[in-house]
Amino acid sequence: MSKEPNRRCEPAFPGKAGISSSLVALVWGSATLGVLACGSDDAVTAPSVTVDQAAAAVRAAYTAVDLGGPGGASTALAINPAGQIAGQNQGPPSFQGHAALWVNGVPRDLGTLGGPSSSATAINTVGQVVGLSSLGPGARRHAFLWIHGVMRDLGTLGGVYSAAAGINRNGQVVGASVTKAGVTRAFLWENGVMKSLGTLGGDYSDAAAINQAGRIVGTSTTAGGRTHAFLWANGHMRDLGTLGGTTSSATAINQWGQVVGSSTTADGQSHAFLWENGVMKKLGTLTDASGINPDSEVVGSILTAKQERHGAVWINGVVTDLGTLGGDFSQVGGINPIGDIVGASVTTAGEFHATLWKRQ
Repeated sequence: MSKEPNRRCEPAFPGKAGISSSLVALVWGSATLGVLACGSDDAVTAPSVTVDQAAAAVRAAYTAVDLGGPGGASTALAINPAGQIAGQNQGPPSFQGHAALWVNGVPRDLGTLGGPSSSATAINTVGQVVGLSSLGPGARRHAFLWIHGVMRDLGTLGGVYSAAAGINRNGQVVGASVTKAGVTRAFLWENGVMKSLGTLGGDYSDAAAINQAGRIVGTSTTAGGRTHAFLWANGHMRDLGTLGGTTSSATAINQWGQVVGSSTTADGQSHAFLWENGVMKKLGTLTDASGINPDSEVVGSILTAKQERHGAVWINGVVTDLGTLGGDFSQVGGINPIGDIVGASVTTAGEFHATLWKRQ
């Protein structure tokens, strides 16, 4: 299924990858981009993806691989081109919920910043991992950067909490942090310094991903109090609007500047969107989107006829249900350039296991 994109604009510098911070909230239970060489905010994508290509699309086939094990829950949130997977494992030896890195299907415990728990949320092309970790028995949690066995505390914007959600090959990290004033702001961390990205006029923002051109996407409140997806570039935060409803949230961006996320429509329903060239499009039956690769393949969720939530992939207008490991629920976190997908699924035994959907 891989194809060479029609390059209207070349990246100014190489590869980056990110993941949705909305999945951080699921892991924790209660918690939660430089420009392309052509310059224009809109003229950065490959040729537009049309959602009426279903007749020409080939439905992809996947094999589900259980990455979990006995004795605990696990979830996978991101996968890089080399197939390295980042997430959280509650199995041995800690059983506490630690950040994990799967290499060739084997999980490695990445430890914590001193507290009992941690979670990895994103991994870049060179195997650097980011996430969040508790600092001790209390509520303090900080973003971390893990490189070659060492977990580094990235600090905060002055408050007691931060969480990293995306990282690129240059080591730039994005996420959200509480400030000294007690408000939450999207941040960009680079060269040892964390800076706020501001908001769309409201009192909240949260960055979810960063692409290979240094563009950042996420969610912010507006001056009118609504929650909208944003695209940040060159110091400017742009409101991406909605599908006609009141709220939207951006979760991922690929190298061409195509953005995905979820938005409400005028009737209040939630749908996945693809934003490019200033236009937001609905993606079929996907209710949300959590990742997009360079071939414009999008992963997210659907509701089945039985009203079960399953992970799914959208390719050229065709939505494929990824199924489960035997249970009634699955979710997806990310997709890599060759189309391999990671997430988590309920097994026939009712356990929640990290899952790799391998492209056949």
